[in-house]
Amino acid sequence: MDNKAKILDIAMNLNRIGNWAADDYVGKRKRINSFLDQTNDYISSIDVNSFKTSFKNTYDKFLLEYSKLEKEAKTGPANSLFWAEKAMTWGNILTHRSTTI
Repeated sequence: MDNKAKILDIAMNLNRIGNWAADDYVGKRKRINSFLDQTNDYISSIDVNSFKTSFKNTYDKFLLEYSKLEKEAKTGPANSLFWAEKAMTWGNILTHRSTTI
């Protein structure tokens, strides 16, 4: 699987996770954590050296925000709708920016 496909998989996971969190974070917490683990696997398998500079900058910002999202997910977000919105926003950003990989 190439990097672009992995980025799109990450984006899709973030949108799914966000939808589940907005719908019922507590009830879908196990599924959310499972998809976060899968997302971590995608992230760790990406070759960042192949990215163009413009996408690498976006990806670096994503990694910082994803780390915060993941940490908050483990403890339970203070506001699950706000957390869900951040996850879906990054999903949309990565989908849009994947054209520049």
